[in-house]
Amino acid sequence: MSIHDIIEGKKQWRAHVARVKALPPDYQIVYKEMQKYLFKVGPVSLSDGSLLPGIVDFFEEGVAARKGVLELIGTDVAAFCDDLIKDSPTYADAYQESMGGEPGTAKK
Repeated sequence: MSIHDIIEGKKQWRAHVARVKALPPDYQIVYKEMQKYLFKVGPVSLSDGSLLPGIVDFFEEGVAARKGVLELIGTDVAAFCDDLIKDSPTYADAYQESMGGEPGTAKK
């Protein structure tokens, strides 16, 4: 990764954060909770940069339609996030595979 890539990545992240800050307060709160959850769960695809901006796009559409954030995602933020990443491998899955097991199974 070159210095140019790092600088460009920072510019993109700052633009993303500015979009989040432009959302209404209730959307910002839910977005931050989703972000925390996704960083904890660790879907491998999170680093490619399309999931979080996609959520902001979805939220911006909800704001434009004058819907409340809970009308869009429901009351269970974790369940909504799980549905978003249900077919995506997580770092826990990758670790399990590296240990020689199937994802979702525990070794004794």
